[in-house]
Amino acid sequence: MCWCPTVSTSAERPSPLASVHPFRSLKRFLPRSLFGRSLIIIVAPVVILQAIVTDIFFERHYDVVTGRLATSVARDIGYLVRLERSLPPGPEREKMRQLAISSFAYTVEVQPGEHLRKSVSAPADPLDRQLLRVFSSEINQDISFDSRRYPNYVEIRVQMSDGVLRLLIPRRRFEAPSADIFLFWMVGSALVLLAVAILFLRNQVKPIERLAFAAESFGKGRSIPDFKPHGATEIRRASQAFIEMRERIERYVQQRTEMLAGVSHDLKTPLTRMRLQLAMMPKNSDSEAMQSDVVEMEKMLNEYLDFARGESGEDAEPTDLAALVDEAVQDVVRARDPSAARLKLTITPNITLTLKRNAMKRCIVNLVDNALKYGRHVDVSLGLQGRNVELLVDDDGPGIPEPRREEAFRPFHRLDEGRNLQTGGVGLGLAIARDIARAHGGEIELSASPQGGLRAALHLPL
Repeated sequence: MCWCPTVSTSAERPSPLASVHPFRSLKRFLPRSLFGRSLIIIVAPVVILQAIVTDIFFERHYDVVTGRLATSVARDIGYLVRLERSLPPGPEREKMRQLAISSFAYTVEVQPGEHLRKSVSAPADPLDRQLLRVFSSEINQDISFDSRRYPNYVEIRVQMSDGVLRLLIPRRRFEAPSADIFLFWMVGSALVLLAVAILFLRNQVKPIERLAFAAESFGKGRSIPDFKPHGATEIRRASQAFIEMRERIERYVQQRTEMLAGVSHDLKTPLTRMRLQLAMMPKNSDSEAMQSDVVEMEKMLNEYLDFARGESGEDAEPTDLAALVDEAVQDVVRARDPSAARLKLTITPNITLTLKRNAMKRCIVNLVDNALKYGRHVDVSLGLQGRNVELLVDDDGPGIPEPRREEAFRPFHRLDEGRNLQTGGVGLGLAIARDIARAHGGEIELSASPQGGLRAALHLPL
């Protein structure tokens, strides 16, 4: 006979708590910057170690030293108690008491007929605990002490047969004199370590910040000619790899541009000859149809070249975006609707960005032209949204269903629903616009417009 254990299905499922990292809840309290986290990695272990050493010092060294000092004081008090007991009241006792007081440097007062109200005060701090332990073992007499009534003294009362012996003993006779020096060195060394760590880490983090800034600027299409590798070996290697990557990308873009310039020249030359031949031919329906085809071919060729060329061959420069949007809109209006009755423009002035002006103008023209192509009324607005510049182009056309909005950005892809082939174009307008926006570190998003059509939102980082 054989048997096998039955495994429950609950055991097969991983516990939801198993995937929870024990320190995940602490992440929200940690700094997000590399500088802050590195500083914690360096300083935190030292501070924790110093805290442990300080605790050990005060728990052991302080207790031991304080106990020994309290024992010495307790023996002095015991001597005074034995003196009071051994001699009868009179001049002899007073004389011996004054000799002892001058030797011990205590303030002593005899209170005849007094009685202690309590034997020992409650131990509230380490000094009280040591005094309680030592006095209980060293002095076989009812005793009371108060270490908080006077800032520089400890008051001690001892019950005698004929009254109470009251003593004021300087606090320094009970406490270790090196405690303040020890704390000063511990805090001072921690501050020195913190200052050195901040200076060192600041110099180590700066090259990483430069590399991040260079990568961000390159992603936005801005030139960074003065970037050089700095810092540790690993950071220098990463910086050098970034420089080589940037050079390869720029070389690729330059080669592509040169190739496209040649293609443009080779293709436009026969098209020009065809246009000349058609112009010399008699005007009839066939020649007009061929002329229309040639114009369409030139338009398609220009769109292909615009898409492939992107933003190459142009340097980024500070540009008044409000003026650029107004110029782009006016160009589209003149080409499509000279009356400008269908377009409303709302612009926030004084917005300046470093960008490639002609490329960004082409992006804005494509967005506005696309809206005028399919809508009867178009609203264009430019403003600030947080740390981004936002350009909204709204139309009241048929719009694009949400599942198919991403398809509108695919090169050479035409949507059949709502935006048919009768409107012209080859399906590159939005693709070119998004390509230019992303080259500047931005993005273009499509959504439903408040006018009922399509909203194209261009976001550019400040």
